[in-house]
Amino acid sequence: MPRPHPTQPDPDPDRGWPSCDQERPGVWIRPLGHADLQALLVHLGDHDRDERLLTGPGWRRPARGGPVVAVRVRASIGRPGTSAQAQYRRRRASEHAAWTHGLPRRAAAVLAAGAAAGLLAAQLAPHLTPLAVAMAVAGLGWQLRFRPSPETQAWQHGAKGERRTARLLVPLERHGWAILHDLAIPGSPANINHLAIGPGGVLVIDSKQYRGRLRLDGYGMLWHGRHLLVSTLCKTRWAADQADEVLGIADLQIPAIVAVHGASVPWGRVHSDGATVVPARWVPELLQALPPTLGPEQVAWLADRARLRFHPAA
Repeated sequence: MPRPHPTQPDPDPDRGWPSCDQERPGVWIRPLGHADLQALLVHLGDHDRDERLLTGPGWRRPARGGPVVAVRVRASIGRPGTSAQAQYRRRRASEHAAWTHGLPRRAAAVLAAGAAAGLLAAQLAPHLTPLAVAMAVAGLGWQLRFRPSPETQAWQHGAKGERRTARLLVPLERHGWAILHDLAIPGSPANINHLAIGPGGVLVIDSKQYRGRLRLDGYGMLWHGRHLLVSTLCKTRWAADQADEVLGIADLQIPAIVAVHGASVPWGRVHSDGATVVPARWVPELLQALPPTLGPEQVAWLADRARLRFHPAA
């Protein structure tokens, strides 16, 4: 099965994000002001439908005459790209250990190349012998220096891409969305890059980095160069199904979105193998255009439910 293609660049890769382990529960409660009361009364017209989703273990309707409260969910939870960055560090450390183990052989090869260059220069141009030796040693030493493999570097690029997507999603917080980042899927080594919960529903977003352009063939299958992306899209669809199962809300369907950095998408948007593929910069607009299906209380309840049932993937 092909390796997943993590995602890409952003400045400031060590920018601090709130840690799941350091945060308090995802919902806070405060007294309701006059403006809040008006907004809540408008929303209560749809209360019966909301209650079907909000009802769960331990939930009871507030008693009549009790205090009125407003519920707000913390907008961003988790550290995007943490697990991808950790995987990059593990793989890099392993490759560096293997490179160090072979260092004596490489040093011998560099010395042999320098000696050979010195002997050849001594016969052809004796006055250039020191320069020839230095150039041979420096050139071969540069070629044999430690470099992480492209597969390992892809994980670092993936971590940067997840942070880049997370920043694109920040404006949604002002519109009642909560975004959870880098969630481990229970019973699996896989993770969910971003779980968006808001008025438009619940969505799983996977960040990908490609170069060039994506291509859709006559059978509706998406390609990146010579690489068929069926496996990548099916994994994202599977992650959305797992999120649906973990949240356990029967009336809720969770779409899968692949946010693409660095490559053009045919017609700006493609639906293939159960996932919607769009340029990453269009994701906020796509979520904002979804018809409202969840009220503020539902968003807060689902976000807290997701935070309790998922765990950081690092």
